[in-house]
Amino acid sequence: MIHELPLERRTLHGHFSRDLAPVLAVDSGDSIRFATLDSGWNVEPGRKFEPRDPELDAGHALVGPVEVRGAKAGGTLAVRVDELRVGSFGVTIAGGFSSFLNDRLGLAGGETRRLDWALDADAGTGTDQDGRTIQLRPFLGVIGMPPPEPGIHPTAPPRRFGGNIDCADLVAGTTLYLPVPVDGALLSAGDGHARQGDGEVSQLAIESPMEQVQLTLSLVDGPELANPVARTEDAWIAFGFDEDLDEAAAQAVDGMLALMGRELGLERRDALALASVVVDLRVTQVVNGVKGVHAVLRDGEIR
Repeated sequence: MIHELPLERRTLHGHFSRDLAPVLAVDSGDSIRFATLDSGWNVEPGRKFEPRDPELDAGHALVGPVEVRGAKAGGTLAVRVDELRVGSFGVTIAGGFSSFLNDRLGLAGGETRRLDWALDADAGTGTDQDGRTIQLRPFLGVIGMPPPEPGIHPTAPPRRFGGNIDCADLVAGTTLYLPVPVDGALLSAGDGHARQGDGEVSQLAIESPMEQVQLTLSLVDGPELANPVARTEDAWIAFGFDEDLDEAAAQAVDGMLALMGRELGLERRDALALASVVVDLRVTQVVNGVKGVHAVLRDGEIR
């Protein structure tokens, strides 16, 4: 069954909390279809969605939360990305504010460079105000569930339960597997990106609304995951998150070794040796306080 979620005040929020009441309850295997604002709550360039609560809506504009009936803390939720259609506009900015990269690069001062993109969902292209055109590869920056601890939690840092992962590989056709933190799952999603490079080095991708998103939510059997993993059209991905990039990398490798054990029947040391040869470590993003690393194993690398 496909459930339609309208884009309205009732379905939008800008924080994670286990205490948020679900706006919809679905069965395992059901799909949800919705539109999103961009991460900054923009309805159109220069006009933000109103009303907004300064505390509860301080983060990304997220749709949800959606309860999955039968989901239990400690289980695994599979989120299949069925469809992503970008809206008509997007924005990227760089420099003019303090961040560890801007500070290091000498770009924290001065004016902020802004790229305004006209997006063509049918052609799959984006063109900025200077006439430069790129191919789009849309994905949602945020797909996740609230931490089990009570209270209001920001949307910016990625967590083991998902959230602001900002992985450019989570395109349509990909399935993201998340450890369930609370009964009912309470999944939220948003933060449309029309295109992003690994790292998201200016702190923004092409931040854009999504005209239509469809996700299928399914409960799956299996071992409890330490961190999210994903299955793309031609690869397995394991994620790691930490303020320390070394620890994030170690978590991603640990997750990949577990994957290689489950999927290929490899002993852990053997898997590590092979991973050093065929697995790619990529920096997901370095801009959310908690950094991300993902390990990628392409199909057919081990025969």
